[in-house]
Amino acid sequence: MNDSPGWAAPGSSPSDGERPGAPETPATPESGSDARPPAEGRKWAERQPPPGDWQSPGAPQAPEPPAGPQQPASGGWNRGGTGPGGTGPGSPYGYPGGPGQWGKPPAAKPGVIPLRPLDMGEILDGAVATMRRHWRSVFAITLVIATVVQIADVLLKKYAFPAVPVMSEEPDLQELVDSLTDTLLSSLGTAFIQFIAGILATALLTMVFSRAVIGRASSVGEAWRDARPQLPRLVGLALAIGLGAAALATVLLLPGVLTQNTGLLLFGGLAALPLLLWLAIKFTLASPALMLEKSGIVTALRRSSKLVQGSWWRIFGITALTAVITIVVSFVILTPISALALVVAGGLDGFDQQTVATSWSFLLISGIGAVIVQTVTIPMQAGVTVLLYVDQRIRREALDLELARAAGLHEYGADPAAPPTAG
Repeated sequence: MNDSPGWAAPGSSPSDGERPGAPETPATPESGSDARPPAEGRKWAERQPPPGDWQSPGAPQAPEPPAGPQQPASGGWNRGGTGPGGTGPGSPYGYPGGPGQWGKPPAAKPGVIPLRPLDMGEILDGAVATMRRHWRSVFAITLVIATVVQIADVLLKKYAFPAVPVMSEEPDLQELVDSLTDTLLSSLGTAFIQFIAGILATALLTMVFSRAVIGRASSVGEAWRDARPQLPRLVGLALAIGLGAAALATVLLLPGVLTQNTGLLLFGGLAALPLLLWLAIKFTLASPALMLEKSGIVTALRRSSKLVQGSWWRIFGITALTAVITIVVSFVILTPISALALVVAGGLDGFDQQTVATSWSFLLISGIGAVIVQTVTIPMQAGVTVLLYVDQRIRREALDLELARAAGLHEYGADPAAPPTAG
């Protein structure tokens, strides 16, 4: 495997060694008791193994395994049983150091996350840690992209698609059509710019975050060099998902629209929302799969579906929490900036007359606030998605071994009993 974020086929992952057994202690008679010889026909031996380690009477005692430091072994992360990687005694999930010592399995941490299955806090912390440690690359990418998006958006609102004209108290059909057309064109223009910018940000940030996992920094130039070959496919992936969602919504809403039946239209909308949400989570890992595995569009969709299978609710919860965090951060930043823009531009009276919404002062101040928000929130969302992809591959495919080798930990996951090999 090379050092690029396109990881090769996964290997095995570390697991704890066996828990050393309890030492055998012979039973001694108490003082004052009569030590009688065993009765004739007694089935049990005089020396008994300690509690919890029973064996057949008369059978030879198994040698106790020597105590020593835990070594990562091959075989991946086992999710059940009582052996290494399971959930019983000797398991890193239940008993990492013995009974009563609950905690997480030991793992190497060459970068922003430990190389083992992650919990929600570690995924969020890994995204924030990447933004903090590699802020030059992360914020340089998002700042440039957000600035370009907002400049284009301001120009569109100022010249190409000015404010929607004020309708009369009793608008006729022509006024309604004109208002709807202007609103739709303005929204489509902004959405198209954000769509292209989102694809570019996702591609570049995926490379930065993937390298941060193995403890390596990535400059903007390196991220662009790694991401550029996959950009056309990423555009195709985004279009496929977007057009598929639009087609699905159209199929479900069309009967109500054609029949002008409000109940049928409401039923189609209620059916479309959960289905679209399910598909959005199902294919949420397609983008990092396409970028990091250098795969095609269909392969990336299949990979995301496979990785999400069985973990839909967990991924949905982490994604939803990330969305809530970004919404709160956006509200905290935009509220005072929007209030300042409104005051500077002339207050609520001008806004009611739609003169403020297209004034330079309002557009510029609002645009600066939007740049700040996008610079902070875009890498957070992209980072969580990449780390969810890494986490699912560690859980299902033992990707931690490949990541450790990419980080330079060549002995990570080696079998301690295996004979050394010549380098």
